[in-house]
Amino acid sequence: MNFDAYARTAVELVNVGLNDLDGLRSLFSDEQAWMRDEVAEKDLGVFRRAQRRLRDVFELGTTGRDMDAVSELNALLEAHPVQPRISGHDASDWHMHVTSRGASVSSEYLAGAVWGLSVWLCEYGSARFGICADERCGNVYLDTSSNNCRRFCSERCATRSHVAAHRARKRAATLTPA
Repeated sequence: MNFDAYARTAVELVNVGLNDLDGLRSLFSDEQAWMRDEVAEKDLGVFRRAQRRLRDVFELGTTGRDMDAVSELNALLEAHPVQPRISGHDASDWHMHVTSRGASVSSEYLAGAVWGLSVWLCEYGSARFGICADERCGNVYLDTSSNNCRRFCSERCATRSHVAAHRARKRAATLTPA
């Protein structure tokens, strides 16, 4: 199982806009088309609650409150338990699922997301959880840099923030009397 991919699903959930069912559907990749097709309005509330709680995990982790982050992840693991099973159509297609057959979309997605983020925390520590330093963004990310120095969720946010800081310094320099 690719736990990093599962951890990234937690990041994607925290960062997606869940204003409506279309927002929720945008969360699912082409490989998860069945989830996109089966998700219903009743799932929105479950995903929104999980989204808030997962954001809390990132906020706790980025502020060095590891024990609190672990407690919240343990509570999420209890609420969205992993029930692994082998699935596939033939011997060349065997793969693991994290929930039992017939599980709801929210059960399948959230069990994987919470499990992946929990494995990530155990493997790399919560210091590798990040919240974008661009004040206009607020997206979360997993820091995969070699020296744990990442500050932004994307190159776009880094560039936008650096350009804004540069322009602010230029304005300040022109306003300062010589």
